[in-house]
Amino acid sequence: MNHPLIIRILAAALLIVVTISGCGPSEPPPQSTESDPSAEPTGPNLAVNAARITAADQEPGNWLSHGRDYGEQRYSPLKQINESNAGELGLEWFFEFDTKRGLEATPIVVDGMMFLTGAWSQVFALDARSGELLWKYDPEVPPEWAVHACCDVVNRGVAIWEGSIFVGTLDGRLVSLDAKSGKVNWTVLTIDKSKPYTITGAPRVVNGKVIIGNGGAEYGVRGYVTAYDAETGARAWRFYTIPGNPAEGFESEVLERAAETWTGEWWTMGGGGTVWDSMSYDPELNLLYIGVGNGSPWNQQIRSPEGGDNLFLSSIVALNPDTGEYVWHYQTTPGETWDYTATQHMILADLEIDGALRKVLLQAPKNGFFYVIDRETGDLISAEPYVQTTWATHVDPETGRPVEVEGMRYKEGPALVMPAPYGGHNWHPMAYSPDTGLIYIPAQDIPFAYGTDANFEFTPGVWNVGVNPLFASFAEQPPEAQAQLMKMVTGQIIAWDPVQRKEVWRVRHPLPWNGGMLATAGNLVFQGNSVGEFAAYTADNGEKLWSMGAQTGIVASPVTYEVDGEQYVTVLAGWGGSLALSGGDIAAATGVRNISRVLTFKLGSNGTLPPVETPTLVANPPPRVDDPEAIARGKQHYANRCMVCHGDSAVGGGVVPDLRYLDADKHLMWDGVVLGGLHAGKGMVSFAGVLTPQDVKDIQAFVIERAHEMLEASGP
Repeated sequence: MNHPLIIRILAAALLIVVTISGCGPSEPPPQSTESDPSAEPTGPNLAVNAARITAADQEPGNWLSHGRDYGEQRYSPLKQINESNAGELGLEWFFEFDTKRGLEATPIVVDGMMFLTGAWSQVFALDARSGELLWKYDPEVPPEWAVHACCDVVNRGVAIWEGSIFVGTLDGRLVSLDAKSGKVNWTVLTIDKSKPYTITGAPRVVNGKVIIGNGGAEYGVRGYVTAYDAETGARAWRFYTIPGNPAEGFESEVLERAAETWTGEWWTMGGGGTVWDSMSYDPELNLLYIGVGNGSPWNQQIRSPEGGDNLFLSSIVALNPDTGEYVWHYQTTPGETWDYTATQHMILADLEIDGALRKVLLQAPKNGFFYVIDRETGDLISAEPYVQTTWATHVDPETGRPVEVEGMRYKEGPALVMPAPYGGHNWHPMAYSPDTGLIYIPAQDIPFAYGTDANFEFTPGVWNVGVNPLFASFAEQPPEAQAQLMKMVTGQIIAWDPVQRKEVWRVRHPLPWNGGMLATAGNLVFQGNSVGEFAAYTADNGEKLWSMGAQTGIVASPVTYEVDGEQYVTVLAGWGGSLALSGGDIAAATGVRNISRVLTFKLGSNGTLPPVETPTLVANPPPRVDDPEAIARGKQHYANRCMVCHGDSAVGGGVVPDLRYLDADKHLMWDGVVLGGLHAGKGMVSFAGVLTPQDVKDIQAFVIERAHEMLEASGP
């Protein structure tokens, strides 16, 4: 597995970036703007509460919570649109955003009023019948905060509770808005702003408390999740996911015990363990389930040099939502060293297993195994690989621990591992249909070569993973190997039976990084994909029944709702996220660019999208720099500092500018942008404190070289 030739041929599939704040009331951010106050609806019952979310099936026309219900099943009882008529779907309306970055939000729909988020944590209220803008709130996130976001300036949505909308902002605020008007009720700062925290996940509201986590593990932070009073914004509790500096004492006995599973001085590098996405809640058990992320740095040899499980990294943790007290945990990847987060979507269901009805939690985390866990106790019921998985042979049913393959921790040298840091499944939500008993996973197969960064030095506030990205760089492979790799990297919908522990059917996509799932009582599942298609499939066998071109990649999850007796299906279309930014040739192969819209479909509609205006890109770089050593240094600096936004080997993925197309005049501004911060207003901050002037010149030499290589490859 570690043969150098294999590493050379296969390992590069992807370059990395995946993944991927205390508090108290502060001055409110700017107020929202309203398009037309007279257009405000007067009818919707926006007093959403626990009883309504728990009984979501009694309001099938609404989508009241992030996953529709507390169990996050993403299943709708609506069936006006079904397998017999799905081919009659058409575009009813679309809404155009004024930002051109990735869209990952799941809309909330209440009595014909739709609430969603766009890039830069902006909140929109739309008429769900027509797409008319009712109000917009812009938290005015400082553009320079984008440098702390590993995986685009995205946001996954809002929560609604008793007439208020809640959103977490990229720069670490939690904001309460009046649902009818968009006016600010209160705002709190959830992070220490001296540290590079971000918020991209959607809040959840449980028992009158707004629950929010954060991101930033790659940049050197310590993870936690916090609850705030929904009415006042007062902090109720905070649960840290990993221990801090032992010399300063521990917040609880649980963290004191967790510290026994760490070695070295992990706290000096943050430690990681951010709760950046998924949560679910069981009202009967009164348990909140949080998914905990990767270590900081990824490489355990650096983070915790003598090993250890490193609790609660890569764990599902059950908490009392009223107090934040620990109840139980299950760790999917002990001592994680591959960026194998357990922040992926968690679904709650009651399943008959071995003749007994079990309350279970279902998760397909990054590490490639599908887990069925008893959600009362945290005990493992089953774990089976759902994608190609080479780092471990299986999960021991007695211990619940993975049985690792020797050499996969890359201690002795680079190791080819599957899944990649992008995961067998990333943040894109799964769905569960109680009709079929199947889980629908937006899965992907991607190999990756891990190897220790021999020159690693922890630098606060920048990319710190301890893995050398050049080992896995696609562009570093010979042309024949690149062709083979492109055939290996795939995406798919996997319909998984959690009781029989096996795949039932699969739909293959040409590329990874496809959208989240929706299942309905019409025997349908809906998904958008990375090559710009939105489609409906039969839930029982995966037959494609209908599709429409979306003109851009789709990574968000659809929802369905009903207004005035008509069923609608809505999805946010907007190419973005970690692979779109950093994936290089893999991302570029989709052939899409970002066009940010809300798309809504209905039976019998025949709307169309405006024609796509594709800009013509012409490469006209300055002359090559005749200094191979400078180019080599620039290649490494680029991989460590620039790749996360501008793509593997300077190949853009359709979201931010492809640096190979900068002309000579733009290159004259190079130092002013990289060191002087001329484009800080666009999110490109100065790297003067991180890179030397010589480093910057070397990176420029590398980018120019890549432009000339592109021209040579394209021929005369």
